[in-house]
Amino acid sequence: MRIVAALGLMGLLAPAPGLAETIRAAVLRVDVAGLPPISRLDLAPADLGLAGARLGTEDNATTGSFLGQTFETAEFTATPETAAATLEKALAGGAGFVVLLADDAITLALADQAGDRALVLNAAARGDGLRGKDCRANLVHVAPSHAMLADALAQLLVWKKWDEWFLVLGSHPADADLAAAFRTAATKFGAEIVEERVYEDTGGARRTDTGHVQVQKQMPVFTQGAEDHDILIAADEAGIFAEYLPYQTWDARPVAGSAGLVPRTWHPALEAWGATQFQNRFEAMAGRPMRDEDYQAWLAVRIIGEAATRTGSADPAALRAHILSPEFEVAGFKGQKLTLRDWDHQLRQPILLTTGALTVSVSPQDAFLHQVSQLDTLGKDRPETECVFP
Repeated sequence: MRIVAALGLMGLLAPAPGLAETIRAAVLRVDVAGLPPISRLDLAPADLGLAGARLGTEDNATTGSFLGQTFETAEFTATPETAAATLEKALAGGAGFVVLLADDAITLALADQAGDRALVLNAAARGDGLRGKDCRANLVHVAPSHAMLADALAQLLVWKKWDEWFLVLGSHPADADLAAAFRTAATKFGAEIVEERVYEDTGGARRTDTGHVQVQKQMPVFTQGAEDHDILIAADEAGIFAEYLPYQTWDARPVAGSAGLVPRTWHPALEAWGATQFQNRFEAMAGRPMRDEDYQAWLAVRIIGEAATRTGSADPAALRAHILSPEFEVAGFKGQKLTLRDWDHQLRQPILLTTGALTVSVSPQDAFLHQVSQLDTLGKDRPETECVFP
């Protein structure tokens, strides 16, 4: 365990040390063993997510120093087998907030375990069930849902009139959840899925000396004979096959979804809305570009800091009440204020549509309007939600 303690003392403006109030949080990343990613460029750094939380703690301290507030973020990593015990350790240390980087099932289990003892900020899990039938009142979703990502991509494709899709999904449950989001998005925005195929994960090595030769033969055959389509949409949350698709399909068509044109919360090339300075600060601290998990963990910690600033309180109950209130908003280097949906506790935010090198576009697209917030064109709107808080 490492403790990141952020104590801001700014000369004569700082209050006396005895007046300081401490807001304690924890960031917990649960690592699941699996095959390495297809590309070594995607190997996860040891501080994935944790580095983003550190920067968030530093940013909170900058403002907190004026208000007599200090911020402590305890860092934990765990396996699925040790996650429950690790959460108990974090709560025993006084954390009133837990930033969680875990899959859907573990996120749900740990949120139930935390109960009323802490507000859990989901910084990784994207399943729509967590925002629907399995929603929890003590769970705030900083990570975007599958529905938000699918809708963001669908808006651009429909605007471009690329509205005939060939959907290829993996054989894992998370792949099926993402594929369902793409089906809903197609219906919602007027696209058509002309054909679906499932890519079965048979295991085995994916990065061998002859791997590219096998893929060069396999992917064209796998995609051969598909119904006429404008674009291939890949739903591959498990990271098994999608990166192999661009330039390997039978028909000369672009690829989007889990490879090619990818919807994300963050991209290391983003420079708009003051993001350049933000990128530089993270890179100077971590020695690498910021990833989605880092941004989401940073934003989760900043949500806590923003609530502390607005309320002037260190009481977790007061901060939680403000975070869940209609008055809450937080800045996220995305050109507009980010707010929380009261019906499922999902953070509204723009979604970046990116390639490996650039941000191509940002959704919601201008052509898609909403009577309350244009950001509610992404994901489950109030009339569509299945969430009923217990």
